[in-house]
Amino acid sequence: MKERSLSGEIISRCLKVLGVSYVVSALMLVVIAAAVYKFGVSEKVVAIGIVLVYIVSCLVGGLLMGKLMKTRKFLWGLLLGVMYFVALFILTGIVGRGFSQIASDVGTTLFLCLGSGMLGGMLS
Repeated sequence: MKERSLSGEIISRCLKVLGVSYVVSALMLVVIAAAVYKFGVSEKVVAIGIVLVYIVSCLVGGLLMGKLMKTRKFLWGLLLGVMYFVALFILTGIVGRGFSQIASDVGTTLFLCLGSGMLGGMLS
């Protein structure tokens, strides 16, 4: 019975931190959208901003996971990066025109999410 409550608590923590990461993403995307609207920034700047959204969101999530879990922090940060990427991949496939449009950037995005999540865990 104790194992169930421990695993449930771990899942709950992971989902809460993932939620925080997506709130950070949403806030940063609003800033990018405002910059596009107000200043008419180029697509190249928007693309760089989106990469920064991935990095900062997973870094923050990794930091929080490391702080919450206290041991093997880098692995928890890595797990957060995996969860962020999987959710991002699924949402992009559903909201977009399908998975084929994001296939070219999957490797880079996966690396950014995993690396920054793990770095956040290590820094916590």
